[in-house]
Amino acid sequence: MESGQRQAAEAWGLYVWRSPLPRDHPAVIKRRFTSVLVVSGLSPLFVWLWKELAGVKPDVPLLALLGLRLEGIVPATVLPLLLTMVLFLGPLTQLLMDGPWDWLAGVKVVLGPRCWARRAGDVRWLRNQVVAPLTEELVFRACMLPVLLPCAGPGPAVLACPLFFGVAHFHHVIEQLRFRQGSVGSIFLSAAFQFSYTAVFGAYTAFIFLRTGHLVGPVLCHSFCNSMGFPALGAALEHPQRLLLAACYLLGVALFLLLLHPLTNPAFFGHAPVCALAAPSVSVCS
Repeated sequence: MESGQRQAAEAWGLYVWRSPLPRDHPAVIKRRFTSVLVVSGLSPLFVWLWKELAGVKPDVPLLALLGLRLEGIVPATVLPLLLTMVLFLGPLTQLLMDGPWDWLAGVKVVLGPRCWARRAGDVRWLRNQVVAPLTEELVFRACMLPVLLPCAGPGPAVLACPLFFGVAHFHHVIEQLRFRQGSVGSIFLSAAFQFSYTAVFGAYTAFIFLRTGHLVGPVLCHSFCNSMGFPALGAALEHPQRLLLAACYLLGVALFLLLLHPLTNPAFFGHAPVCALAAPSVSVCS
């Protein structure tokens, strides 16, 4: 009975709960699916409750406030993902150079029904490409930004929101220490590095959410970045075509900075309901 109660308590933890199995074990992933989906389902209710108790009642439905709306859905789906792919021009070029197929054959494989059927049965792929992007962007962007925006303003909200997102990933430290996956120093150094890039990424998707007023863009960008991983800069510097790759890396960053505001122009997406919570003059919403 005691063992069953302990297992039930573990199953409802969001990230941190004890288990003799590593985080990539299918049983652990499935149990975390349950807890994360429950928390994600409850988060919009907290936003609604906050609106009612704080007296913040913009003239928009709750779902639209959370970025779940149809107006401007096509550009909100395409443009942020295109912008992120531009940033990853270097890694994408590197992948095309080193891939086992030419790019056309690779596209056919990726789009084939067998490939998707195989992925649908892989719980790690579902976690990294579907469940984690959807639930984390819902909680840390769609549900957190409307609460932060009225009291902090858009700039501080964009910067504060990813801090929670970065801290939420520190549960990896607990697991690495428990399974002794390296020295204490290397584990905390890795955690600090991960916190840094997850915070930067969180600020980027928060910016996209405020500019577009849609959840779909941040979710797709999150999924794409999970599939790409952190750029293999060391491998690029040692690549036989390193000069070409270096040029693609630099060009991707330059184009990203140049296109960041034009491709997220709110005029493409209609009025962002979340911006009803901010002052009319704020630049991020206009």
